[in-house]
Amino acid sequence: MKQYLRQIHPLAWTIIIGTMFGRLVTSMSIPFLSIYLTRVLDATPTQTGITVAVSSLAGVMVSFYGGYISDRIGRKIVMLISVFSWAGVFFIFSAAEHLWVFFVANTLNGLCRAVFEPTSRALLSDITSPENKLLVFNLRYAAINLGVVFGPIIGFQLGSSESTFPFVISGLVYIAYGLVLFLQFKLQHANLPERHQATAPRLREALMTTGRDRVFLPVLIGTTFCVLGYGHFSSTLAQYLARSPIFENGSQMFTYMLSLNAVTVLIIQYPLVRTFRNFPPLVPLIAGNLLVATSLMMVGIAEGVLMMMMSVILFTIGEVLLFTMMDMLIDRIAKPEWKGTYFGTIGFNNIGSVIAPVMGGLLLSQFGAENGLAVFLPIALTTALGVPFLLIAHRRLVVREKQTEPTSLSM
Repeated sequence: MKQYLRQIHPLAWTIIIGTMFGRLVTSMSIPFLSIYLTRVLDATPTQTGITVAVSSLAGVMVSFYGGYISDRIGRKIVMLISVFSWAGVFFIFSAAEHLWVFFVANTLNGLCRAVFEPTSRALLSDITSPENKLLVFNLRYAAINLGVVFGPIIGFQLGSSESTFPFVISGLVYIAYGLVLFLQFKLQHANLPERHQATAPRLREALMTTGRDRVFLPVLIGTTFCVLGYGHFSSTLAQYLARSPIFENGSQMFTYMLSLNAVTVLIIQYPLVRTFRNFPPLVPLIAGNLLVATSLMMVGIAEGVLMMMMSVILFTIGEVLLFTMMDMLIDRIAKPEWKGTYFGTIGFNNIGSVIAPVMGGLLLSQFGAENGLAVFLPIALTTALGVPFLLIAHRRLVVREKQTEPTSLSM
């Protein structure tokens, strides 16, 4: 293991460590946004859902362009502009006093994330050798969850459900992240790949290529339903616990659930990835989808803390299967010169994150937090709709790889 860690590019370590601190500070603030809007600004569940959802909607609208532009003009410029812009967005959050300002700030938050995230993942793919890619993608995912272990607890202690001060900390950390990236780009300039600037596809060609990919298209549709289920954890669940008559001090419980989610990821990620790494790449996604759907059903019938915590653990296992293997799947499907485009295009599955808060807000408004099953049963069933599409993608990928095997051998 130490040998593989030493082989990881210094810039990859910068992205991994920066991701950890970035998620630490954002998980101090963003997950509590639903509760803050409900408690402090007296927003309705539907208003809160729309305000939370607009971040993902903005991300969906530009996610393709984020990866595509990085293929055209280079990862460095796109990452630096987006990370410093992101820092500015957090300062807007910190100064916001009206619902419309939060709406605008969260729109910009989604734009920055949709540009920075696919570009950073594509860069990780560029600078990492094939035998180390699974390790690097999983280190990045572990870094995300290491940050989320402590972020919600710190945020709760700082009063994130009633204050915007934690956003100031987020902005400062992202400025520091951007400065470190800038220095690393200068130091590692000679070691960065340049081929993308010359060979990147034109926009129309890129759209046609990803749209015609018979494996990628059902993956995109299927994972949209997966992301929809995942999106309810930080939106619908937060509002449900804050309003539910069953659970006292729902905000504090939500904080512990976020931390339990992250701790569980750190415990199970490595053995789970080792177990599933030799499986066909879509099998973990199918299993993850079913586990997330089941866990959401459990939330609806939970009447005590134990059942709720069990649902979080089950949800987390499904989450790990979905998101640790998705990057590897996209890397496997895409050609080198298309990676930024594919990583950007898969961001369209965040339409699920757009639908989740609005859907959850409407269900809570209709049935109330006292009717958990009526709220979470439709959510669980909708999430499970991703399975048929993932099965189609699995069959098509098997056929494709069988057809390309003779060509690979002859070469």
